[in-house]
Amino acid sequence: MSPSNQQASVRLTGVSALLHFLVDGLCICCLYLATVGKMDIVTTYVTYNVLAFLTQPLTGWWADWMRQRHWMLLGSVLLLTLGVAACQLSTINEQFIMPTAVLLGIGNSLFHVWGGKQVAVNTGNDIRALGVFVSTGAFGLAVGGVLASWSLLYVFLLSICILAIQTLQAQTLPSPSLQGGSSISINEKTSEQGNHPLPVGRVRGGSVVRGGSIILLIMLIVAGRSFTGEAFTTGITKNAMLILLLGATSMAGKMAGGWLAKSMGIWKALLLMVVGTILCFLGKDLYIAVMLTGLFLINCTMPVTLYWANTLLKGYEGLAFGLLAAALIPGYLLAT
Repeated sequence: MSPSNQQASVRLTGVSALLHFLVDGLCICCLYLATVGKMDIVTTYVTYNVLAFLTQPLTGWWADWMRQRHWMLLGSVLLLTLGVAACQLSTINEQFIMPTAVLLGIGNSLFHVWGGKQVAVNTGNDIRALGVFVSTGAFGLAVGGVLASWSLLYVFLLSICILAIQTLQAQTLPSPSLQGGSSISINEKTSEQGNHPLPVGRVRGGSVVRGGSIILLIMLIVAGRSFTGEAFTTGITKNAMLILLLGATSMAGKMAGGWLAKSMGIWKALLLMVVGTILCFLGKDLYIAVMLTGLFLINCTMPVTLYWANTLLKGYEGLAFGLLAAALIPGYLLAT
């Protein structure tokens, strides 16, 4: 990769990661402000999570199919802006609470698959870049939830709009495709998809059945990671400082996971992560440092599973990202 290509890829990854922090922070902050003191909080949050996570396989497939993917980012920003407006109106009329959740959920879904697809394509599925992109959302949720205020909400929204405009102004990004080192458009498909709307016959690892089974296994691993991550903090009284610390630890783990896998090799790094997580889980009630270490290690696995899914569904990185995002929900529900 040439220095200019590398700089463009690093810049895209950094901007996407910052947007991830801001988008997740805005959503949780907005939901809190819309529901604080209200009765129907559970329905609102369930609606948001269903739309934000369980729709990502569909929006991810859409991202793979579209040649002009900048429309997904533009649509996400528009929906988030409308969500903030609905949130403001909900202070006058509670009927705007549910529209707030719907707008934020769909906008969040569009952003995540756009970012996951763009980072994977423009970095050649670099596991370190994947880790950086997925890491920041956890801390955004912590900051947005703990420090929720109208001023913070509008800081989030303004920052998102500025970064999105700057990103959309870049007509092309010199970067490696997943097959080589040529420059590609920011909206260009990099797979040899032909006219296939779905990756039929293109799943790596042998037959479609075998490849599909591997994807399902990865999704089960992701669900297990979601369950374990929640179980680490079950029964702990969470004050504002601890919530921020948990968010920062999760972010650090996801970010470090890609670098560990790149430097040590995936299997050695994964062995360290899994064994360390098990040991920390057994001793999580002894010291908070043990619990935080375990939370760090379990989050280290996130870029590894995303890397595997992208490799198996090469050219369909949006779908891969969406499937793994959807798999988070069952694990979370089982833990809570």
